[in-house]
Amino acid sequence: MDGRELVRSMKVVGSVQGLRAVRSAWRQRRTDAREPAPRGPERARVPGPVTGAERMPGGGTVRFARAELHVCVAVGGAVFWGWDGARPLPSYALDEAPPEPDPRAGLEPDKDGGWRVVSERMTVAISRHGGVEVRTPGGVLLRRELPPRWWERAPGGPARWVQRSEVPADARFFGLGGRASGPRLRDGTYRLWNTDPGGRFGPDDDPLYVTMPVQLVVADAGTHLAFYDNSWDGRVVLREGEEGAGSGHDRPGRSELRMDGGPLRCWVVTGTPARVLHAWTALTGAPTPPPAWALGPQHARWGFGSEREVRRIVAGYRERDLPLSAVHLDIDHYDAHQVFTVDRERFPDLPGLAKELRADGVRLVSIVDPAVKAERGNAVYDSGSAVGAFVRDGRGREVRGVVWPGDCVYPDFTDPLVRDWWGGLYEERLAQGFAGVWHDMNEPVSFAPFGDPTLPRSARHRLEGRGGDHREAHNVYGLAMARAGFEGLWRLRPEERPFLFSRSGWAGMQRYGGTWSGDVSTGWPGLRASLSLVLGLGLCGVPYSGPDVGGFDGSPSPELYLRWFQLGAYLPLFRTHAAIDAGRREPWEFGAEVLAHARAALVERERLLPYFVTLAQLARLTGAPYVRPLWWGTPEDRALRDCEDAFLLGDSLLVAPVLEHGVEQRGVRLPNGRWYDTATEEAYEGPGQILLDAPRSRIPVLARAGAVIPVQDEDGGRVLEVWAPADGRPGGGLVVRDPGDGRREPEVERYTSRLVDGEVVVERVGHDGTVEPEWEVRVRGTRPVRRG
Repeated sequence: MDGRELVRSMKVVGSVQGLRAVRSAWRQRRTDAREPAPRGPERARVPGPVTGAERMPGGGTVRFARAELHVCVAVGGAVFWGWDGARPLPSYALDEAPPEPDPRAGLEPDKDGGWRVVSERMTVAISRHGGVEVRTPGGVLLRRELPPRWWERAPGGPARWVQRSEVPADARFFGLGGRASGPRLRDGTYRLWNTDPGGRFGPDDDPLYVTMPVQLVVADAGTHLAFYDNSWDGRVVLREGEEGAGSGHDRPGRSELRMDGGPLRCWVVTGTPARVLHAWTALTGAPTPPPAWALGPQHARWGFGSEREVRRIVAGYRERDLPLSAVHLDIDHYDAHQVFTVDRERFPDLPGLAKELRADGVRLVSIVDPAVKAERGNAVYDSGSAVGAFVRDGRGREVRGVVWPGDCVYPDFTDPLVRDWWGGLYEERLAQGFAGVWHDMNEPVSFAPFGDPTLPRSARHRLEGRGGDHREAHNVYGLAMARAGFEGLWRLRPEERPFLFSRSGWAGMQRYGGTWSGDVSTGWPGLRASLSLVLGLGLCGVPYSGPDVGGFDGSPSPELYLRWFQLGAYLPLFRTHAAIDAGRREPWEFGAEVLAHARAALVERERLLPYFVTLAQLARLTGAPYVRPLWWGTPEDRALRDCEDAFLLGDSLLVAPVLEHGVEQRGVRLPNGRWYDTATEEAYEGPGQILLDAPRSRIPVLARAGAVIPVQDEDGGRVLEVWAPADGRPGGGLVVRDPGDGRREPEVERYTSRLVDGEVVVERVGHDGTVEPEWEVRVRGTRPVRRG
């Protein structure tokens, strides 16, 4: 038992559920121990020499002495390859069917006895011993996959495997889901197993709730994304390269992926960062935009405890003229922590409370946990048992764990019939007046003082009818639960766009909503980790996320709380939240100065709401995250690749949060072009480093010259805020108005800005030319330019 397990053991065993958790952990060990162990010696296998090939549309199959490789370039430019019969389907990541093969691409002989597939956007070369190279059309190497190696036991069974890869020496790694140490992934080992870290985490903790075998690699040669479509437990070892290492030769960057089983198959997309994310979401599904109200400020707490307390909090916001869009209720509003119930003593009229708050512009959002109390008479348990909804062991018995209600069972969300049953249960939440849900504890979690705090690895799952065990189902459990909830909400209220976000998930989870940080620790390292998570998840295709503002545990200092609040105001999900035994998170609890500055951040968030609506809709249309690293538009700028303490909000704004104690000035690395300090309207020319004031009252925010940003004024009117373009360098922007509830398609409005005889001219580009904007136009940015 390591130190982390010992701490967790003391916390769990000392809790109300401690004895049950100990029994559950031993039960899990016994369950797995009953499974027959593979017999025979473990044998290593490599592809061996090439023996032949078969051409097919988009590519073909290359055969080796001990393996075969299928390669296909798809319409749109993505390339797929799979070993030993692996094909794109079945897959939890892909959105329905994969794209069709590109008929213009085909398999052809390559030098040295290998084969290659040439397409418009890349060349894929297969060596005669099973190596795979991805090159640009000009022949520059982006990624080299060395021949893989498998280990399997006779006479069969799932084989574990390793795939080693090389990238250019200057490359930087990003992605792998939500990583607190990111967004740039340094040398180290990263586990692919969704995990509840046990109440709090900081930058050094790994893994966390959302892991994905998705690497985004940025190098001078270009940007590419590699996705190994395999949901089993695994580890990724990353080593950055070094230019000029050893006798003047470059040492390439290296990636080693080790998986405990499952298929060896990979998708790669190349291009600019924007093109890569567009192609990635074309494969895995468009992000579903949240309702417009869910882009406003939200307040949560584990421990509101009663309707009276909820009313007191909402009244506190209103009395202090603080905007508020939603209040989230945690497990304490349940009856004995049981999902889809209400404690009638503390919340005697929840529908009435929801109606009252909605009349004041505030929605209620409910937590939903997957674990169901295993007790006859519990309506959810009884109805689930009737349809065989719960995960079972190899003997056909329900697998039980321990969560907040006590002994619990777990729905098998990899079964379509179970998803339909579970989705129907949300009718109870809607009847209580809730406008959205947040999924928690869905890694899934079973409290355990030792071992893995989840289900036995031998637990059986349907896996869409294929059948399998928890080794394959674990990482997609939260994704499948999100699908069940999202599709259920659509069926129950087809006229309302669902609002759902989930603590755990996998590649493709953006189809059903977003996520949040989980239990980030209260402290300056936790604040920095909050930004890392949002940036990293966005680069994996999940654009809607945010942290627990203020941290989940402990009591933040007024300064820390304020800096966290100011950062949160520019992130997609802007929500305060804390544990039941943590300090308060209401802005007025930290003194008059913090309250005044928090109000300014809230007012600015409300002012930018039309811009956030635009970013949400553009994420659905293009896959581009709201929050982007500074290198997004200029990945060739190496200095920006290493910048992790600032970000772009869309194309137009650069946000530089304060992430350290006592800082009231901070350096900001500017991308190319002219940028305006939105507080002073002073202009700076990038690229370069500048020093900006960061007083307690605000964090530095810069606007790109020429940007056209939709905002709302104090009266709620719509305004185009235009930052003066540089002479001879026109600008512009996109505006997407909220299409409202339901499935209506939004209209994208395109605007241009330019200087004509010293005056800023703004026009809307339509099908028949340019026209005057319908919105009021306000021009900003008139001060002299300073060089970065």
